[in-house]
Amino acid sequence: MATASVAFKSREDHRKQLELEEARKAGLAPAELDEDGKEINPHIPQYMSSAPWYLNAERPSLKHQRKWKSDPNYTKDWYDRGAKVFQADKFRKGACTNCGAMTHDSKSCMERPRKVGAKWNSKKIAADEKVESFELDYDGKRDRWNGYDPSTYSRVIDFYEARDEARRKYQKEQQLKKLERRNSNCNDGGQDVSDDEEDEDLEVDEAKVDESKQMDFAKVEKRVRTTGGGSTGTVRNLRIREDTAKYLLNLDVNSAYYDPKTRSMREDPLPDSDPNEKFYVGDNQNRISGQAQEFKQLNIHAWEAYEKGQDIHMQAAPSQAELLHREFRIKKEKLKGHTKEVIMAKYGNAASEDKLPLELLLGQTERQVEYDRAGRVIKGQEKAVPKSKYEEDVFINNHTTVWGSWWKDNQWGYKCCKQMIRNSYCTGLAGIEAVEAAGSLMQSNMMCKDSVRDKSLPQEEKHLATWGSDVSDDLVLNKAALEEALRKEGERKREEKDERKRKYNVTWNDEVTAEDMEAYRMKKVHFDDPMKDFLH
Repeated sequence: MATASVAFKSREDHRKQLELEEARKAGLAPAELDEDGKEINPHIPQYMSSAPWYLNAERPSLKHQRKWKSDPNYTKDWYDRGAKVFQADKFRKGACTNCGAMTHDSKSCMERPRKVGAKWNSKKIAADEKVESFELDYDGKRDRWNGYDPSTYSRVIDFYEARDEARRKYQKEQQLKKLERRNSNCNDGGQDVSDDEEDEDLEVDEAKVDESKQMDFAKVEKRVRTTGGGSTGTVRNLRIREDTAKYLLNLDVNSAYYDPKTRSMREDPLPDSDPNEKFYVGDNQNRISGQAQEFKQLNIHAWEAYEKGQDIHMQAAPSQAELLHREFRIKKEKLKGHTKEVIMAKYGNAASEDKLPLELLLGQTERQVEYDRAGRVIKGQEKAVPKSKYEEDVFINNHTTVWGSWWKDNQWGYKCCKQMIRNSYCTGLAGIEAVEAAGSLMQSNMMCKDSVRDKSLPQEEKHLATWGSDVSDDLVLNKAALEEALRKEGERKREEKDERKRKYNVTWNDEVTAEDMEAYRMKKVHFDDPMKDFLH
């Protein structure tokens, strides 16, 4: 697998190479060795084992996967703090005017500014510091413990040892004071104090001290960014580390699923245990309790209202959405109560505590009704007459009869006034007389019109030739009219060729004579005629 720079191979060599790789993976052939004589895992992919072309690797190796670039100039040394290299006796040109050292100038001098500098009195010339420069690697520049002297930790140890020694000394002094006080009380005849109580008073309750320190185990000092620049706030971690993790409540693999990415367990890990003893019942409990259901209903109402065309958005205007949802619930409750009242008023309320009237409780009848097995009435009850959906015997607009009591000429009307209009006002006998007079007048007018039509003079019929009709054999044409028709047809043809000769006011006559038809046929161009190009 880990081969050198790829060279040209024939098909047979490539096949043998693949067979060798398969044998190495199966363990039938020994593994390939690198430059150092170490075995190369045959299961390493080729894109990892093959070296880049610019390395010019001659033998298979995994050196390109290791940190093979090493710069000998990198070091892990650190500055020799406080080291001095030379102590001068007098001031030198170019040295610090304050202390006289050559390794820095007066601006970067760390000594107290002298009243008279070393440049002017040449006294107390400071020694030159040891200046070093290191070229550190990536890790060396970021190593926070680089240059740390472990021997300095002995100061910390000495500090705590001195504190413990001072505590023991203080406890011994307090014990001696207690003993002197007890002896003085015994000599004066006072009450003795038990040894146990004295020991409790003398001993320092370290357990209580530790508990007080552990009270703030979740107290985290965090830098909180504010608009005023920044302030240090206290953030407490609400997690109690003594609680059992939710994925350890039930170790059965078939129990509630725990998602490590979201740290959620939706189902109850212990569904069969006593609910009074459980402190965790699954994350779904938070979704079906408290205000989660109300928030869900609010979202659903916002979606449905938006689909129905109402301008509402839960995220853009949450206060508006909540107000509209509240109004919707109030209207819904009112409508529900009104519907309930209407139903109870119509059918009664069987669940009410009101007693029925005595006439209904003690009502009896002698009528006997027989039913069949299907519940149909056999005898004993008369059939109910079906009622129309329209109101009966209701007279409107001063009519004395109903609509539909009169029928004439395929139309309904009122019999009282013989009117055919539904919403008309009743005119009585005067209306009937007016209708008859109008009918007789119309009939006389129609008779007069027919008599005038019969007396009109007959007109001569013109037998005009129709377009596309066949010419009869006995047709006689007028030569003068034919010449005039040919002239008009020629002018029409020229107008079709040149639109500029067409007049603005065109008179049209739809009467076509036999001469006009003959002129059209004579002027018509037959495209199948071989002599058509020589015509006209």
